[in-house]
Amino acid sequence: MNGALGQTGIFVAFFGSLASIGVLGYGLKTHKTGIIRHGRSYSFVLLAGAILATVAMERALLTHDFSLAYVAANNSRETPLLFTITGMWSALQGSILLWGLVLAIYAGSLVIRTRRRPTDELPAWAILVVSLVAAFFFALMLGPANPFVHVAGQVPADGNGPNPLLQDNPLVAIHPLFLYLGFVGFTVPFAFAIASLITNRLDEDWITETRRWSLIAWGFLTVGIVLGAWWSYQVLGWGGYWAWDPVENAALLPWLAGTAYLHSSIAQQRRGILRIWNIALIVSAFSLTILGTFFTRSGILQSVHSFSDSSLGPFLLVFFFVVVGASLALIAWRGDGLRSERVMVPSMSRETAFFVNNILFSLFAFVVLLGTTFPLLIEAVNGAQVTVGAPFFDSFIGPLGIALLFFMAIAPLLPWQKTSRSVIQKRLMWPALAAAVTVVVEVVAKVHSPGLIFAYPMAVFAGVAALRQAVVHTIYSNRRKDGVLRFLFSRTNGGMLVHVAVVLIALALVSSTSYGKRGSLVLKPGQSARFDGHVFTYHGIQTIVTPAKTSLQALISVDGSQNLKPEVSQFGNNSVVVGTPAIRPGLVDDVYLTLDQPPKTGSGSAMFGVVIQPLVSWIWIAGGLMALGTAIAAFGTKDISPLESVEEREESSGEVGSEMQEMH
Repeated sequence: MNGALGQTGIFVAFFGSLASIGVLGYGLKTHKTGIIRHGRSYSFVLLAGAILATVAMERALLTHDFSLAYVAANNSRETPLLFTITGMWSALQGSILLWGLVLAIYAGSLVIRTRRRPTDELPAWAILVVSLVAAFFFALMLGPANPFVHVAGQVPADGNGPNPLLQDNPLVAIHPLFLYLGFVGFTVPFAFAIASLITNRLDEDWITETRRWSLIAWGFLTVGIVLGAWWSYQVLGWGGYWAWDPVENAALLPWLAGTAYLHSSIAQQRRGILRIWNIALIVSAFSLTILGTFFTRSGILQSVHSFSDSSLGPFLLVFFFVVVGASLALIAWRGDGLRSERVMVPSMSRETAFFVNNILFSLFAFVVLLGTTFPLLIEAVNGAQVTVGAPFFDSFIGPLGIALLFFMAIAPLLPWQKTSRSVIQKRLMWPALAAAVTVVVEVVAKVHSPGLIFAYPMAVFAGVAALRQAVVHTIYSNRRKDGVLRFLFSRTNGGMLVHVAVVLIALALVSSTSYGKRGSLVLKPGQSARFDGHVFTYHGIQTIVTPAKTSLQALISVDGSQNLKPEVSQFGNNSVVVGTPAIRPGLVDDVYLTLDQPPKTGSGSAMFGVVIQPLVSWIWIAGGLMALGTAIAAFGTKDISPLESVEEREESSGEVGSEMQEMH
């Protein structure tokens, strides 16, 4: 029954997407408003089918319907309830089903959001493009990625259970969801970009239309990436959170393109420039989500995050090239119309800073893409297998990151079009002074690393610049008597909060990678040892048996108080032993312990890995601040005179200025 319901749901969703394409296409071609209005409604058929298929899969998992091959391979009777539910996205076919569900939700939301303009051709074409993407993914589920295939032969009495790494931490319940909401969310702004090219509405309408959609997708992807780093930190037992793994890079690439787009779209809204850049950036963001899906679901890359070999690779790669090729053809077709009437003259202005920002983000993405795909290209050419590790990425990303912090700091402070030296000096005085003090502190502390000498002052420079914006905004809000709540939840402050969070992440990354300490301890019960200023006392080991796993758990006190319990576990009949680190988080540093070698007897010696990570907890705190800032930027109150610099006006009359500048 579950298989039949699921297959029906996928077929209904596929039919809904095709009907939406056909009816909308006919209505748009003939300009018949009634047909256009009718075609929009098929997005709800798509959504209904996706929900039915999802409910069928979850029902099959919860009832342990091992007649379905997917359930038999990724579920067992001993699997805890949480990981039974998350089993839907724990393997290839289920993850494609989740992709289809999220896309259907976005499609339905888009129809609801534009319900007051049922015959407007711009959103109608956007809905048609979303339906085209949905048709592709549901076609995969009717073919090579069918999650409702029945087992061949006798139905097993029990299943294999999920991958042990996917039933060892509750983050599996939220990290993939946020990542998919971000990945799939870029479909909507991409669809509007394509719709603007088709309808020849190349002004700022589509940018305004997609502002909130882009922020939502970017925000979800940001949280998904941070949660993924946190999951890696908590589960994999290596003491790190980012290894430039190919699949990690696949998530980072659309984030970089989306970040560049969010900034340059402000320049188009304000000045009518960077039109081709914005089209290219949002097409890149969506295309890179498809490429990332190819990386994770084709088995072509070796990664702890990727799925096993599958037959989806060629389909995803062809779809990627179709998207890129069709987009480039449309851009070439509308090339003349995309030229801005205003010419951007290089100067010390905000639009110039945004343009340089775009260049830096593009270089960043190119380096990540090159390092990720280079091994594949070499293997395709001569069959040799090479690896590109962290040193390659770090050698480029460090300088690029410092440059991005600099332009992130000065862009909000610069006026549009042009400025004077006195204005720049005034606005950069406090950020520059804070950076100078940081340099002095580094000299006193004898910081010798070239990277740190530049990274810390630049991060402080960017952070103080963002805080300055918030202070100036506060002064202006008080003058206008806009109210505290309006100030706190204004879109400008949402953007500034995101900037502050980026600075915190930069400081945490530099500190944890530069000053982190790693070592190992060999202890018998009752013995103590000191490492990097902390005292560790080993009290013994215990065996814990649950229906899902059998674990060896050590008990260690840190600094005479808190007990940490690193363990190794074996899940069900799976022979793979999974280590689970124990972490004592702190605002100054994290203490991170792994049980590397259990004792052979209860009184024997055990070997523990120990990592001391300075400031790493601030990455997770900053991730929460980025989520909050993005939500405020997307849904906060509109700023008074958002496109007018009050500070510039008051400076020109010699008064002490205040400033109102929209930042997202």
